[in-house]
This record gives sequence, structure tokens and C-alpha cells, in this order.
Amino acid sequence: MIVEISGLTKVYEDKQRVVAVNGIDLLVNRGEIFGLLGPNGAGKTTTISICTTRARPTSGVVRIAGTDVVDQPALARRNIGVVPQYNTLDRALSVFENLYFHCRYFGFSSSDAKARADELLQQFLLQERGKSFPNQLSGGLQQRVQIARAIAHRPAVLFLDEPSAGLDPQSRIAMWEAVEALRGQGITVVLTTHYMEEADELCDRVAIVDHGKILALDTPEQLKTRLGAQTRFELKLRRHEGLSLLVQQFQQLPNVQSAEITPEGIRVFAKTTDGVLAEVVQSAQAFGVRDISISEPSLETVFIGLTGRDLRE
Repeated sequence: MIVEISGLTKVYEDKQRVVAVNGIDLLVNRGEIFGLLGPNGAGKTTTISICTTRARPTSGVVRIAGTDVVDQPALARRNIGVVPQYNTLDRALSVFENLYFHCRYFGFSSSDAKARADELLQQFLLQERGKSFPNQLSGGLQQRVQIARAIAHRPAVLFLDEPSAGLDPQSRIAMWEAVEALRGQGITVVLTTHYMEEADELCDRVAIVDHGKILALDTPEQLKTRLGAQTRFELKLRRHEGLSLLVQQFQQLPNVQSAEITPEGIRVFAKTTDGVLAEVVQSAQAFGVRDISISEPSLETVFIGLTGRDLRE
């Protein structure tokens, strides 16, 4: 195991007591891409901050490549690469210099640092951008430079905190490709995200986290199968009086597993779309259907099944 987390807890004592991480146990295998999936405020970033020595735990142990991050933070950081949520590129340095001086900081000789920076520019398709400054790059290119810099000292584990936040779809796909390519170099990747498609696309395993606890952990496919992810129908209705009766009516339909009232109407979970959509729409007509959306089984439907709320809440 390259990442070992045992009994991890983080409590903030300020105006009120906040338990950000609540007894997390987690093992990450060497060479895998592992995702922490959950809504904002679930405890994902706090967990990453502790793993990367930026925060101290209230209790529990984190080991990276066998090194305790609290007892030996400097040694642990040699095995860690970090790309935080916010951009930390030095805007006074060129792209090449950001990579070069990162290597120098980790003890590379001048010639080795130059060779490594040139290697990374080529690997991340940034050869023509070496002399550019960060503010001259798009958000997607800046994120690519941040990932390149984070692995410049050849860490064993790369931590990515919401790596595609704020990126356009094209840049997000390019970032996914860059992360996937790291697997071939033997780098373990631990990422946090609230984008379900990102976890589904990239991760070998994911842990669904909420309120500082791990609710479920497995491969994306196994989570959807084992926890019975369902097709979800979201109905936005004009009239909300008497919805409890409509919920009962939905729950009696074949293939419908559950139904619940939402602020805008009703949410229905079904085993399949076959024969369900027409009956749902027909039953809801008296309430004035403004809109209806259908979501196929996904990690989000798994999460809603576990917590009763949307991942992005």
C-alpha cells in the first residue's frame, strides 16, 4: 500500500465545533488512480490537506510510502506531488522556470533540473510554451503546467484536489488524458472531485464521502451494481399540493423502487425506463409537468441512494 490512512479525524474548534473528517480508514494501492467523491464540504479537501502535510490531524495516522506525514513531514513530502484547488504557479517565472526551480528545490543539479524541465515540457506538449508566463496561458494549459510541476521531482503519489474545477469541457478531457498517462509512469494518483463523470472515467476505485465519513468504497462499476444504482426521473411540477398522494401512486408502479418530494416536484427511482416514463408523465399531468429529466445509473444516483441528496449540494 502506498497510502495508508487509519482513524483519521480532524476537528476545528472555533466559534463552533466542526468535525471535518470523522474516523476515515483508507488504503490506496500502488499505481492506481483513486478518487474521493462527494459534495462540497464533505471532508475531501481536509483529508488531502492532512495527507500532504498542509494540515495536522486531530487524531489518526497517515503514511505515504511508509512515512508518517506528522512525524516526518519533510521526508513524506519527497514522495508527494500536490495540485491544490487554487493556482499556485509563480506568475513571475516562465513555464520552464516554474519546472526548473521546482526541481532545484528538491535537490536536482542545475543540469538535471534543466533536463527534467525539458522532458516535462515535451511530455505535456508544452514545448512551445516554455518561455510563456502563466497569465499568458488558458486555464487548461495552466492546470497542465501545475500537474507537470507537481511530478517534476518524481513523487510516488500525486494528489489532485478538484483538478478540473473551472475548466471548460475540452480542457477537462485534456486534463484527464494527462492524468491517465501518469499511470504508465508508476505514479499513484489520489484525486478529489464532485464531478461524477470524472470519477467514472479516471478512477480504478472511488470512495464516496459525506460529513467526513466514507459511505461506500469500490470500483465505479461495482458501486453502481452492488448498491443498486437506478434510473432517476426528475419532475418539475407547477402544482405542489397533494404530492404525497402522487408519491404513493408512483411507488405502486411496476419497476419503480422509490419516489420522493423535492423542492420543485418529485424524484422517482426506477429499475429501468421501459414502461415507466409514459406512466410517470401520465400520472403527473394533473400537477402540470413543467419539465422532466432522466438520468441513467451513475455514481450520483448511488450517492443519492446513500444520502438522499445531490452530490453538488
